[in-house]
Amino acid sequence: MDNREDTRQEKRLVVVTGGTRGVGAGIARAFAEAGAEVVACARRPPEVPVEGVEFMPLDVRDPAAVRDFFDALPRLDVLVNNAGGAPYRLLADADAERHARVIELNLTAPLTASLAAYEHLKRARGSVVMIGSVSGTRPSPGSAAYGAAKAGLENLARSMAVEWAPDVRVNTLVVGMVRTELSLLHYGDEEGIAAVSRTVPLGRLAAPSDIGEAAVFLASDAAAYITGASLLVHGGGERPAFLDAATVNKEK
Repeated sequence: MDNREDTRQEKRLVVVTGGTRGVGAGIARAFAEAGAEVVACARRPPEVPVEGVEFMPLDVRDPAAVRDFFDALPRLDVLVNNAGGAPYRLLADADAERHARVIELNLTAPLTASLAAYEHLKRARGSVVMIGSVSGTRPSPGSAAYGAAKAGLENLARSMAVEWAPDVRVNTLVVGMVRTELSLLHYGDEEGIAAVSRTVPLGRLAAPSDIGEAAVFLASDAAAYITGASLLVHGGGERPAFLDAATVNKEK
């Protein structure tokens, strides 16, 4: 057996749910560039495949399909629970069942996937990376169910980290605003995106690669003593509105 064969066998296997576009594609690409064997799963194949990333179809809201998916894997080192999202929808504009679907995708599905992956991850002494959101740490008008789910996801990850230690590490990336192909739906045209970017201390929205690099770090040996943690990846957050509204400490 030559050295190239040894290297292939030592590659970590990483699964990224919702890994075919936007943040998920950025995460999948970052792990592939770091030398991992990467599987991206989603309901539909990517419009633009990511080099070094294998696509496998999966609806993470189907518990039986999720269990079958992970049972069929030969091994697993890292699970990134990225699949999620929600449209803009005020609470009173939809019934509870519709909001519950948002919670199902953003909270129940990551729990289902993590449980299905547990035995693989335990054998590998691997890790789970939850993709959370700043929406789970502040009021989220227009996406209240999404914010509630992300708040629950962060708490779930902390509890999971304690229950599954020391075999499996579990951490959360608390993600701020990211520029993706869907940014126009959230922030408007280029002028709107530029205006929103100016509200971020670092002066720009995150790129999917920023989230990907952070996920690679949390899953790496460099983070071997980090579990149950929430890493803020939001460019410094949001400037408090009261500072701009106050009439004191203003430059003349």
